[in-house]
Amino acid sequence: MKYMVKAATGKTPQPSSTYDSAVIMVQGQNQEYITTPARLAALRGTSLVRDHHRCVVSRVFDIEEFERRIRREGEAEARDDDGNPLSGPFGHLEVAHIIPHSLTRPQEGSEVGLADINKPNLDEMLKIDLNMLDTGVARLIEGVGIDRPLNALSLSLDHHRWFGAFKIFFTPVPDEEPHAYKIETFLRASFPSSPLPVTRTLLLSPGRNIDPPSSRLLAVHRAIAHILHLSGAGAYIDRFLREMDEGFVQADGSTQLDKYMRLRLKGG
Repeated sequence: MKYMVKAATGKTPQPSSTYDSAVIMVQGQNQEYITTPARLAALRGTSLVRDHHRCVVSRVFDIEEFERRIRREGEAEARDDDGNPLSGPFGHLEVAHIIPHSLTRPQEGSEVGLADINKPNLDEMLKIDLNMLDTGVARLIEGVGIDRPLNALSLSLDHHRWFGAFKIFFTPVPDEEPHAYKIETFLRASFPSSPLPVTRTLLLSPGRNIDPPSSRLLAVHRAIAHILHLSGAGAYIDRFLREMDEGFVQADGSTQLDKYMRLRLKGG
């Protein structure tokens, strides 16, 4: 069944901010049988824990977690995830998929019919597209794997919007410690609060029991960003973002951007 929600292209639909129970539920169940809202809530929770409740780009601390700790521990005793006194800046954080659902999922109505019995279905075509950039990478995000922490980042609202539009990308820094990246942008004007480019080392969960963002998926995201930029798609994406702010997209976040990417990867 189709249903529509107001959304911005490239942005991961956000679950309720109450995610603790969802994290516990996912840890004890087979994710194949958990609803997408619960998986997204769990993904938000695990990603925030791994990223120390900070935007991986700006290091802004999640304001909802700040308020929760102030209520629980008191302003004088509240600490961040590294044991330091809580201090600003603070902001609303969201979970962002590195590779969005729209580039990996078949669209509604794309079932293979009798006339297409000998043709690869759309799901397989999309997997081939991703594998053109990195052989076998599609296996990392097959099925519910797309909602695993290795395919997610904690980002502020603005950074999420532009990361989802492939205008922010992560370049690994040679000869640096693991998970060190130079975060770059194709935007003409950078963010006043966190100018780009900037070099960050992605944080890990205290027990190292949550997967870090996949370097392979970040490399694929970077490759897609460059394909769109070098193919002159910047104006197209900007226009499409404006149109999406005024219109509707599918609840799973799918847009025409995935169709454009398939054409570019196939040389169209």
